[in-house]
Amino acid sequence: MASPLIETKLYRPRLRQGVVARPRLGEFLSRGSKSRMTLVSAPAGFGKTTAVAEWLAGAAIDGRRVAWLSLDARDSQPASFWTYLVTALQRAAPGVGAGALPLLQSARTAVETVLATVLNELATLTHPLDLILDDYHLADTPDIQAGMTFLLEHLPPRVHLVICTRADPALPLARLRARGELVELRAADLRFTADETTAYLDGAVGPKLNAADIDALEQRTEGWIAALQLAALSMRGRDDVSRFVAGFAGDDRYVVDYLVEEVLGRQSDDVRDFLLRTSVLNRLHGPLCDAVTGRRDGKAMLELLDRANLFVDRLDDRRRWYRYHHLFADVLRTHLADERPGEVASLHRRAGQWYADAGEPAPAVGHALEAGDVDRAADLVELAIPALQRDRQEATICGWIKDLPDDIVRVRPVLAVGLVGALMTRGEFEGVEERLNGAERLLGDSEQGGTTTELVVADRGAPARLPGAIEMYRSALALVRGDPSATVRHARRAIDRAAADDHVVRAAAAALSGLASWGGGDLDAAHASYSAAVEGLLRAGYVADVLGCSITLADIRITQGRLADAQRTYERALRLAAEAPDTLRGTADTYVGLSQIAWERGDAAAATAHLRRARDLGELAGLPQHPYRWRVVRARILDAEGDRAGALDLLDEAERVYTGDLSPNVRPVPATRARLLLTHGNLGEARDWARRQGLTTDDELSYVREYEHLTLARILLAAHPAHPSGTGLATAAFLRRLLTAAENGGRTASVIEILVLQARVHDAHGDSGAAVTALERALTLAEPQGHVRVFVDDGPPVSALLTTLVRRRPGWAYPRRLLDAAHRIGGSTGEGARTTSAAARRELVEPLSERESEVLRLLAGDLGGPDIARRLHVSLNTLRTHTRHIYTKLGVNNRREAVRVASELDLISRAPGR
Repeated sequence: MASPLIETKLYRPRLRQGVVARPRLGEFLSRGSKSRMTLVSAPAGFGKTTAVAEWLAGAAIDGRRVAWLSLDARDSQPASFWTYLVTALQRAAPGVGAGALPLLQSARTAVETVLATVLNELATLTHPLDLILDDYHLADTPDIQAGMTFLLEHLPPRVHLVICTRADPALPLARLRARGELVELRAADLRFTADETTAYLDGAVGPKLNAADIDALEQRTEGWIAALQLAALSMRGRDDVSRFVAGFAGDDRYVVDYLVEEVLGRQSDDVRDFLLRTSVLNRLHGPLCDAVTGRRDGKAMLELLDRANLFVDRLDDRRRWYRYHHLFADVLRTHLADERPGEVASLHRRAGQWYADAGEPAPAVGHALEAGDVDRAADLVELAIPALQRDRQEATICGWIKDLPDDIVRVRPVLAVGLVGALMTRGEFEGVEERLNGAERLLGDSEQGGTTTELVVADRGAPARLPGAIEMYRSALALVRGDPSATVRHARRAIDRAAADDHVVRAAAAALSGLASWGGGDLDAAHASYSAAVEGLLRAGYVADVLGCSITLADIRITQGRLADAQRTYERALRLAAEAPDTLRGTADTYVGLSQIAWERGDAAAATAHLRRARDLGELAGLPQHPYRWRVVRARILDAEGDRAGALDLLDEAERVYTGDLSPNVRPVPATRARLLLTHGNLGEARDWARRQGLTTDDELSYVREYEHLTLARILLAAHPAHPSGTGLATAAFLRRLLTAAENGGRTASVIEILVLQARVHDAHGDSGAAVTALERALTLAEPQGHVRVFVDDGPPVSALLTTLVRRRPGWAYPRRLLDAAHRIGGSTGEGARTTSAAARRELVEPLSERESEVLRLLAGDLGGPDIARRLHVSLNTLRTHTRHIYTKLGVNNRREAVRVASELDLISRAPGR
């Protein structure tokens, strides 16, 4: 199915030959580019678009980038408007808006949330960017105005908005004027001056006009460019131009009507017939024109009109697609309706049939509605629904069905159920149950033969698929309402009632059952259900949805501690995508998942590379959850690189763009943010988060809140690290409860983290034996899958315990490998880094050599590394080796911690030279 995006709306208009140079307007617009917004507002035909296009042609020399969007009436719908706008920005500045477009299909994501992400990305641009919205008046509706106001008020300094419109937009213009942030170009500025009128008419008409004629036209048109153009066309071939000029009069509307009549009257019958019949088309293409007119010269006629400058604009560089000038098209349609009223509907029907045959349902439906053929439109919508659902074009489905009369939809259960699916995917649940009940009653009455309303369907096989779909949507509705048992019950009914070949409904029902199991903590059942969903989707050819299910399958395996299985799931998904070259959506999410696994295994370079690949694929490659998932993983990397502020900003963005898409929110972004705050010693804010969530150690435990409860345990441990009674005992008991729950649920990743926290608690309470035992058990579970970060991110307390374990079991390579990783990737960022390990305070697991003691003494001073190396007469690499050994023996990861721990153990005063 063709993309619903019309690419030519994103093209900057070409400058036509003979355009009068108007440097004064270019200078005006260049001054305006230093403001927040330029408003070009004037009636039709004043050259707004040409003036901006001419300015941009010169501005391109300065390295400015341009995002151009030509709007039409269909863009008054928010989904269409914002999709085109974000796409225009992304074409001008690749990377901007990545991941935003899928969110625009979901009503659960506010436009301001999506725009906040886009604005943050625009703020990083190093070059100026002009966003041009042409014919904005066609989209200026209340549904658009709030988002545009938000966008305008938060534009970064390097981004400049230009609005071309026939009427002032409903934006805070007065406030912008008062701030000096608005430059306005209006009809008085756009009118041709006397010199410009002379230049234009000399080029368009030639020496036939004398100075008096030019002055008369300039005065009577008052510089209105369209009127001058129409006058010039009317004068072509005339010998009595002075008489024509003398009789030229009237106000704007009458001038246009008069001149167009003159233009049309001077065309051959052939050309005039072509113009009138093709005026029903928004876009002109040779074969399409042939289908509408019944002729065979569409391509040649369009080229003729183009050469004659007869108000036709090229939309591409291959001279395949054109459009009439809006004003000219309006007048042509008026004349068509006046002269041939009986033809209008049939012309639209022919156009709609051509588009339907070409596989473009959007214009096909539009022409059917223009023809007044609502039954034909309804048929086209029904037939298009499966492909639109596969491509996640729910907004299009909603728009079309809502344009149909209620009495049409009421007797078409396929439309009713299709609308339910579109509404639910967009997060709109009001009235859904009533629509499902109505469709079910209609189907039941039809089967029993007792209905008084005739059942209408476009595809005779569709009714057999509806009972399963209805139960599937009821399952989804139950999941939204928080009723997992009803979710599973309706999912089973959906599978039982689905048509034999309806793999999509069966797969969706299995996935919904899996979601209910996942949210309840039954990960094995969830994985089995999602695996069944994948097989069904593969049979149906829904590869993009297979990728979405694969991400869930991998998430489940990660929670189970099975990183290798999760990686294989992601790699299989990428192979499927590669075998289906038209499938892009979901691949970006897959690379984010691979980045997450690489990060947990301590491979920061691979994690960064996967994340970069996800970003480079662009927003069209992401599912609804991609924007927030990408930011969460990227935030962890930034934090490890020392950019705490950048990491916090990304997590704030992730929270704003979060969408669960019916998945349980098992790792809430605010909890991740609390953990990051904790690693940097910001215990107060982390505590505030826990208080706002109402978290306590007495809570009833559930898988959905497990990540939050583990975060609470970290907060309590940071607040009371060495209290063997009171709060400390409560924390220990809380961790025991969490451990039992995680073990019973098979959530090995949580078990490993809990054991690490238990080891820290035991160590803080002075029970080194229990601490090492807990850590040893965690390592045993983690080693087969190569977990790294869960150990090194907790910093010196765990590093010290690892050092003890290395001493006790010198033949075990895994703990030594983790210690090396801690030194390599800087595990001192853990919240435990602020508290010296009890094991380190008691004794060294291995004494320092004499040389290491000497290095330690110098590390406690003010000398830098190169100076210390020179003092000791060793190379810098040798010094680094000594330093690494010191860190390992002290159970630390940096110089500051080494000096602090050594001071507590009185090692510096006993070092050589003291």
